[in-house]
Amino acid sequence: MTEHELAVRAHEALRARGGTLAVAESLTGGLLAAALVDVPGASATFRGSVTAYATELKASVLGVDEGLLAVYGPVHPVVAGQMAEGVRRLLGATYGIATTGVAGPDPQDGQSVGTVHLAVAGPEGTLVSSPRLSGGRARIRHGAVTAALELFVGRLRAGTPTT
Repeated sequence: MTEHELAVRAHEALRARGGTLAVAESLTGGLLAAALVDVPGASATFRGSVTAYATELKASVLGVDEGLLAVYGPVHPVVAGQMAEGVRRLLGATYGIATTGVAGPDPQDGQSVGTVHLAVAGPEGTLVSSPRLSGGRARIRHGAVTAALELFVGRLRAGTPTT
């Protein structure tokens, strides 16, 4: 399924539940928000996004634990979870999605290219996924958008209604 088709399904599922969504992006640098707002009527369910590319913004804006960042760096599954929880809280959304990872071309903070951590936070708790992606920088970033939307849509299908 394409990014666009997944974004349409995400909005449809949110509308059916009366829910809203916010995203926190690092690795994807705004691509996830762009995919979501490309859907006509997105304003009914999409609250907004934070692109926290710099590590310190993950702490100061999204509330990621500074100690966690100091020990593990920004590419870590718990960081992804805290980013999703933080953007959900910050933007007053029912759900938050977060992306962090290494798109390349070089490893970062001891993490290899293709290391990706995604998270969905919502009333049901926080779910983290760490797919291993391959290819060039653009392919990894778009693959992360697709994987994040798949994780989110799957979570909504499996979860309970929010209303």
